[in-house]
Amino acid sequence: MPLELRLEPVTKQNVVAACRLKVRPDQEDLVAPVAWSLALAYTMPDIAWPRLVYVGDRLAGFVLAAFAPHQENPLYHSFLLRLNVDAEHQGRGAGRFAVEAVCQEARLRGNHRLTVSYLPGQHGPDGFYRRLDFQPTGAYLQNEVVAERSLS
Repeated sequence: MPLELRLEPVTKQNVVAACRLKVRPDQEDLVAPVAWSLALAYTMPDIAWPRLVYVGDRLAGFVLAAFAPHQENPLYHSFLLRLNVDAEHQGRGAGRFAVEAVCQEARLRGNHRLTVSYLPGQHGPDGFYRRLDFQPTGAYLQNEVVAERSLS
């Protein structure tokens, strides 16, 4: 029987465990640590959507999205900012679950697309996002590939 995947908000009870979450060593230069992402979320509480991914009772990942429908640049209307999946949980569905949860939240908020940006490279997430129907737009954001997924 597969383990239950679920999202939980970041709380004072789980924030330390969240900050200890580690991606694979070859990915450390591709995604900011969870603590940095939580600091970023703290600076924009009106648009930030930080969540933790659990597999059963074990912390497996962190996702941070931003929903800013009034931003002039539509890139930020529904944006997946960070996805960190613990090294030992990679390849088991936690990342896919987190992205699908962000897509669901974006739809609930009336968005028709979700945007993400990521660093290209051998160990980068390009293949992962393409498998989840994100298509590169040809644009770059601070040297990161910008990709989007239609939610229609």
